[in-house]
Amino acid sequence: MIEVENLSKCYPLGGQQVQALKGVSFKISKGEFVAIMGQSGSGKSTLMNLLGCLDLPSSGTYRLADIDVSTLNSDQLADIRNRRIGFVFQSFNLLPRSSALENTELPLLYGGASDPQSKALEALSKVGLDTRAKHKPNELSGGERQRVAIARAIVNNPSIILADEPTGNLDSKTGEEIMEIFSRLNQEGTTVILVTHEQEVAQYARRTILMRDGLIVSDSSRESEC
Repeated sequence: MIEVENLSKCYPLGGQQVQALKGVSFKISKGEFVAIMGQSGSGKSTLMNLLGCLDLPSSGTYRLADIDVSTLNSDQLADIRNRRIGFVFQSFNLLPRSSALENTELPLLYGGASDPQSKALEALSKVGLDTRAKHKPNELSGGERQRVAIARAIVNNPSIILADEPTGNLDSKTGEEIMEIFSRLNQEGTTVILVTHEQEVAQYARRTILMRDGLIVSDSSRESEC
């Protein structure tokens, strides 16, 4: 599903070029659950932005479902972000004046889907929040807000979920509940890729990619538990 070959990313900083990624290569198959780990500055968030088609590499190749992403125009990239990839962020990124239902509907509205309300309610039901659909973010707990963000991410039935520090703003018990949702979605066939610096979170994944200074220093898998 995902094939990355010699991927590099440079940013201008103070008249110099800072290399955030230094030629990383790997493959992720459909249905995997992968954690990308590393300290601040390791390149993990840069890599996540490239995988999510939020940015383009300076060099190297990124193929998503056998499509070379560098050949796509801005409209095609936007369509991939809306239909094929669901995003979950540490800060939730919800519209404060919109209800949980309205926030969940957003990807459907951008894509012109029919009957967005029922599809959004179905997504909220999958994360256990259908009874809170009319509440606005300031009326929800942090865990509930992250559940809304997950509902929004899955409302278009994407094949991939990208989660950037999804438990970073949550207490440990709520974080475990959120990770259980990701585990369930993965068991249902969704490919899950998450960025984290927490070992407790990475343990939910079956594969861990460890980054340091823009390079992959290890890529290990573990057997599924019975």
